[in-house]
Amino acid sequence: MSHVKAGGTAKNVHNNAGHRLGVKRFGGQVVKEGEVLVRQTGATKIAGPGTFMSKNFTIHAAKPGVVTFVKTKKRHFSGKSLPRTRVEVR
Repeated sequence: MSHVKAGGTAKNVHNNAGHRLGVKRFGGQVVKEGEVLVRQTGATKIAGPGTFMSKNFTIHAAKPGVVTFVKTKKRHFSGKSLPRTRVEVR
């Protein structure tokens, strides 16, 4: 027999804070330049005119204006097109 007891599994280790993702400024709201519009994991929403996407996929306003959300189709390299929401500032 072994002289060391088997190590059990840890059950209460998933104690991470949430990432506070989601839409921060909704359609029709007036925004200033640089404001965060959407925080997301991956490009589920795409940046349109008047916006830019940072390296962690956060969409910011590139200019002051009014936020709009437009349904669009995004074509992949394979030719498949998927529905996406384009965030714009007008």
